[in-house]
Amino acid sequence: MRFGRTPASGLSDASSDPRLHRRLRALVAIAAAVAMPFSATVAASAAPATPVLRAPAGGYEELMVPSVMGPVKVQVQWAKNGGSAALYLLDGMAARDDKNAWSFETNAMQQFANDDVTLVMPVGGMSSFYADWVSPSSLNGQKTTYKWETFLTEELPNFLAGYGVSKTNNGIIGLSMSGSAALSLAAMHRDQFKYAGSFSGALNLSQPGMREAVRVAMLRWGAYSSDSLAPPWSPQWLRMDPFTVAAQLKGLPMRISAGSGLPGQYNNPRNPGEVFDTGVGMGIEAVTLISTRSFESRLKSIGVPATFDFPATGTHTWKYWEDQLWAGRPQILAALGV
Repeated sequence: MRFGRTPASGLSDASSDPRLHRRLRALVAIAAAVAMPFSATVAASAAPATPVLRAPAGGYEELMVPSVMGPVKVQVQWAKNGGSAALYLLDGMAARDDKNAWSFETNAMQQFANDDVTLVMPVGGMSSFYADWVSPSSLNGQKTTYKWETFLTEELPNFLAGYGVSKTNNGIIGLSMSGSAALSLAAMHRDQFKYAGSFSGALNLSQPGMREAVRVAMLRWGAYSSDSLAPPWSPQWLRMDPFTVAAQLKGLPMRISAGSGLPGQYNNPRNPGEVFDTGVGMGIEAVTLISTRSFESRLKSIGVPATFDFPATGTHTWKYWEDQLWAGRPQILAALGV
C-alpha cells in the first residue's frame, strides 16, 4: 500500500471533454427539477400554520391580553365554525374586574352560540368610557392611565389576529356608559368596525349639563375624576362624543335604542332596596332617552341612516339590553357577512 495523496486519476483528461460537460449540466438540471417539489414540501411543512393559536370552534376561553395598562382579561366565545368575524361587547359604568356583565347578566353567549361570530368581552374599565385618558385618575389613587381606545383598536385586535379573528370585520355594541364609546370608536375606526350599537347610551356628551352628569356618575362608580379623562371641551372630549363625530358614521349599519324610563316586564321590585334601584333606573333611562332622541335628530339632519328603537317601557336594566341585542342579531350577522 502506498501512503500519501492519491492522484485524481483521469479527471484532467475528462474535464477537457465538452461532451462530458454537456452531460453533467443535463444531470444537474434533472436533479434540481426532481429535488424542487421535495424542498417546497419541506418549506411548507416548516412554515408556521395560521392562525397559530386557534381554539376549538365554538369553545369558550378567558385570555390575558398584554396592554400598556398591564394584562387585560378578555372573555371570548369563539365562532361556531371557526369564522373570523367578531362582535365586541362593552361593559357599563360599573364594570367589574373579574367578568364582563354581558356574560352573566344576559344570555348574549347563548344568543350567538350557533353563529359563526366570535364574541369578545373585555373585562374591567369601570367609569372609563373606553377612552384613552390624559392621566391616571387624580381622586382614587389609580396607578396606571386608562388607554382603552388603544387596547380595543390596536392591542386586542392584533392579539386576536393570532387566533384567526379578523382585524377589519368586527361589530361593537355598548350600553349606558359604553353606548357612546361603541359609536365613537366605530366612527374613528371605520376600517375595523362594520357594525355599531348603542343601548341607553349618552350620545350627546357635549350638551349643557352632560359633563356635570358624567362627573357625578364617575364619582359614584369608583371615585374616578372626569378631568383625568379629558379636559372640558378638549379635542379628546369631543372625539369621544358621538354627536360631534356623527358624520363619520355614514354608511355604517347601526342599532340605537333607549327605553321610556317607565317600568316594564323586568321591573318587579320586592323590597325597599329594589324599589330604590328601580327609581334610579327610571331616572337614568329618562336622561339617556333625551340624549338618544337628540342624536337621532342629529343623524337625520346630516342624512345618516340608522335603526332606532324606543320601546314604550324599559328602565336602565340589563334585561332590556338583552332584548335589544336579540332584536339586533339579524342585522349584526348580515353586517358581518355571517
